[in-house]
Parts: sequence; C-alpha cells; structure tokens
Amino acid sequence: MANFFVHESSYVDNNVTIGNKTKIWHFSHILSNTVIGENCSFGQNCVVGPNVKIGNGVKVQNNISIYEGVEVEDDVFLGPSIVFTNVINPRSFIIRKEEFKKTLLKKGCSIGANATILCGINIGKYAFVGAGAVVLKDIPDYCLVVGNPAKQIGWVSKAGNRLRFDKEGLAVCDQSKKNYKLENDIVREI
Repeated sequence: MANFFVHESSYVDNNVTIGNKTKIWHFSHILSNTVIGENCSFGQNCVVGPNVKIGNGVKVQNNISIYEGVEVEDDVFLGPSIVFTNVINPRSFIIRKEEFKKTLLKKGCSIGANATILCGINIGKYAFVGAGAVVLKDIPDYCLVVGNPAKQIGWVSKAGNRLRFDKEGLAVCDQSKKNYKLENDIVREI
C-alpha cells in the first residue's frame, strides 16, 4: 500500500515512483517515468517530468516546473517560482528535444525564490543561490551566489550560514560549530 500523499486536485501519470512520506499538494502534475524519493514535499502548482529523478528529503515550493534533463539529489531546497530551462536556444517552430542539457543540483543545495537556472549547469553540494539570481555557470560546493548574472559573494556551511575564513583558510559554522577549510577555491568540512 502506498505511503505517500497526493492531493485530489493533482495528477500522477503512469510509471511514476513516489517514495514514502512524500507529499504532493494542490494542482500539481507528475509526468511519466519520474522517480521521487522519500520525505519530499511539493507545493501547489508544480510540474515534474517526464524522466526526472528527485532524491530524498527534497522541498519543492509553489509554482515550479522541473523539466526533463534536471536531476535533483537529496536534501535540496527549491524556493518558490524558480525557473529551470532545458534548451540553450529555444524556438517554438523547431523541436530540440534531442538537445536537452543536463542540469544537476547536488546534495543539500538551496535555490532562492525566483532564481533562474540555465540548462547544463551543476550546482554544488550545499551551495546557496540567492533569490532572483540568474545562474549561467557551474556553482562550486558551499558557494554563495547572488545577482544577475549570479556572482559569488562568499561561502556557506552545510547549515547555510555564511563562513568567514581566517588567514589560514579555516572557518567555523556559527550554528553547527563544524570546521571548514578553504584551499585553492575549494571548501571542505574538516
């Protein structure tokens, strides 16, 4: 017996896998061959698929379409009304489905409300994309970006708090008290 919730106003096509304790709220549509992990939440008016893979613990806020070509790893947060693209040069009169580019959102990253993510981009683990940002290139792990086009303004911890590195490249998360090292523009937890 299924152990997930789909609101009566939403549609789930055939050949969809939905994990335990996932909730799909009002006016959403999950298209065929989509796999959604456990403990996910989809706000109202979401479209997912076809052929999309969503990890466990993912939070998808209202008014988001996750198109074919987008892959979302575990524990990702997608803010309200963010936009994904899947073709670099769309034209209504030219079918370019064979040109879909893969977009990967790695574990624990957060995308702020109304951000736009161009296709073919990788957003690193625990990275944070600010509200309204327009992401045109890959974002490294733990990176904090804002603006149009998105530019790096710092680094964040797994908890999403700003990291302030000392001269030796060491920082401590104010919330979790975990230690981080910045070396050669790469952040890692130590």
